[in-house]
Amino acid sequence: MIDFSLIDRSWTLFLDRDGVINRDKEGDYIRNTGEFFLLEGSDRAIKMLNEIFGITVIVTNQKGVGKGLMTIEDLQGIHTLLIEQVSRNGGKIDKIYFSSDLDNNSPNRKPNSGMALMAKNDFPEIDLSKSIIVGNRLSDMEFGRNAGMYTIFVATTHPETPFPHPLIDERFDSLIAFAEKIALIKL
Repeated sequence: MIDFSLIDRSWTLFLDRDGVINRDKEGDYIRNTGEFFLLEGSDRAIKMLNEIFGITVIVTNQKGVGKGLMTIEDLQGIHTLLIEQVSRNGGKIDKIYFSSDLDNNSPNRKPNSGMALMAKNDFPEIDLSKSIIVGNRLSDMEFGRNAGMYTIFVATTHPETPFPHPLIDERFDSLIAFAEKIALIKL
């Protein structure tokens, strides 16, 4: 359990991308901006969460780049569109971290904690014990545990995932459901 009343601007929000912020493409990759669509309410959720958390970053595995199915430029285009769509609605993403590594044991590929350590290096004020990862896969939850943060599972793509679960602190149906719950507590 997370005591949401303790969360303030000294906390950091880590967000997975596909299936949390935008529609996931099961069994494939979002390869270009034409395939990128925000999930309903996710831009509003990010704006609401920005008012509570001090730093908001995205951490995303992007094996499609490593496999040559898309280029770094394609990925950068998707991330530029994401940032534009979120900021158009009053929200902000402080930075996006990605791992295109093919090796599942790569230190930067979730569930390993490399992207959390990169964020802490870029933002020294990040305290991983005062951080939350929001993800839609157990690998996101394991990433959070490996980095020493709290975990929120959103059941957007894998509702069959059992809860309670040792890797999951809290479970919500979507990012906007999480944002609305925490906003109510922080009023």
